[in-house]
Amino acid sequence: MRLSSLADYAVVMLTAAARHAGAGADDARLSAAMLAEETGVPLPTAQKLMGRLAGAGLLTSARGTGGGFRLARDPAAISLTEIIEAVEGPIAMTACVEQGRHDCALEAGCRVRPHWTAVNGAVKGALGGVSLATLAGVPA
Repeated sequence: MRLSSLADYAVVMLTAAARHAGAGADDARLSAAMLAEETGVPLPTAQKLMGRLAGAGLLTSARGTGGGFRLARDPAAISLTEIIEAVEGPIAMTACVEQGRHDCALEAGCRVRPHWTAVNGAVKGALGGVSLATLAGVPA
């Protein structure tokens, strides 16, 4: 299993945002350009991700003078699972654990299928146990 580049970039950008919030700059707004420059994420990608992360409720945005983005919650309250799912959608190790999917040729006689939900839950749980604060190295 490998994260997409977009999910990886989202984690990198949010850790940078968490470091800014951890520096006591609670009211400081961040821009996609600022985070792109700081992290090395290409600006068009940073802009796209900021929109997705705001849409998922991980960032808040404000327009106009003094506008920009900031974390919607404390970094300790944002999990790695939330970040990945904001970019990639629900985590599903196989099609078997996706709601409504029944397109596997082995489904009828598969003895492993009942266990994929447990495996998927374990992976989500492990990712959910890692906070943005931990990733950013800021106090929780």
